[in-house]
Parts: sequence; structure tokens; C-alpha cells
Amino acid sequence: MTSAEQVSEVFSRRPKRADARRNYETLISAAREAFAEDGVSASLEDIARRAHVGIGTLYRHFPTRQDLFESVYVDEVEALCRTAGDLADQPPWDALVGWLHRFVRYTATKRALAESLSHDTATFRTCRTEIYAAGEPLLRRAQQAGVARADTSFDDVLRLLSGITMIHFAEPGQLERVLGMALDGLRYQPPSTASTN
Repeated sequence: MTSAEQVSEVFSRRPKRADARRNYETLISAAREAFAEDGVSASLEDIARRAHVGIGTLYRHFPTRQDLFESVYVDEVEALCRTAGDLADQPPWDALVGWLHRFVRYTATKRALAESLSHDTATFRTCRTEIYAAGEPLLRRAQQAGVARADTSFDDVLRLLSGITMIHFAEPGQLERVLGMALDGLRYQPPSTASTN
């Protein structure tokens, strides 16, 4: 099965009927909240309760826990990728920084979910490709505008930010401060014209 077919399989779980679609979306939202609060071991019964549906409805949409993980993960990646389009009208640096802030929020809250998925699956690889397709043009645009360092790649940036999200910050606001310092390092700095004596 190709990666596109595997992701298509995840998307095919989305029902067409309006009432079933509402239940599906409510279950995704409830699962997202439950996983954020309790990790990937969150009770499926609790997720069904949060969504105000029976456990049978949950299993009809997501026959296995892995199906639910994948669907929530794909939904989150889609939302992250849509953000890149929402920022397209902003100046290059603002668009890049806005998207990278969204990426950090996504990564910080979805790490346990992402770690529960095998990185060797076509779904995971396709989602990674989609993230690059959404964010890389924002970096390239900022580089072309001369506001981001030209000597960095999108992979460099994601690795830097992913590393930051792995840190446990004790103080409120500390993540944002550290992220700000990292983004300052990404911003283009013209060579110093100060003479040295």
C-alpha cells in the first residue's frame, strides 16, 4: 500500500452523512482533549462519554485504538498545514514566525500521540511530508526577502524547535522566551560594519 493510499484510508473513515460526521468530529475533539490530559492511555470509554456517544459509536468509527490515534494525529497535521495558508498574506517574517509558533504548540501537545505511532508507517511519513510542504515555502519566502538566515534548511529549523519542545519548562512563559531566542537566531543579521582596532 502506498503512503497516499494509507492516508486516504485514514480519511475514508470520515463519514459522509451529516449526523455521523458530527459524531466523528466530536469523537476526534474528545480524544484530542483526553490524550492531552491523560496521555495515550486515556480510556476509550471516557472519550465516548466526553463526546456524548456510546462506546459502540466510537468503535464504529475507530475499530482500534491505533485507528483513533492516527485519525487524531492526521486531523492535527491538517490543521497545522492549513495555518500556513492562513498566514500567506502576512509579511514573510511574520508568516514564518506565526507558523513556527503554531508548530511548537502542535509539537508540545502532540508529542505523546506522535510517539505512539510507528514512524515507519506511511501515514506518519506522509504527514511529515505535508508538514514540510506547508512550512518550507514560508522559510524560503523569508530567506528570499532577506529576513531569515540563508544558511539554514527547514529541517534544521524543525529539529531546533522539536528539541525545544522536549524540554520540561517549570516557569509559565519560559517556553515562549526560549522560542523567541531561537527565532532571533534564525533572523538574518547583516554582517557587522564595526571596525576592530
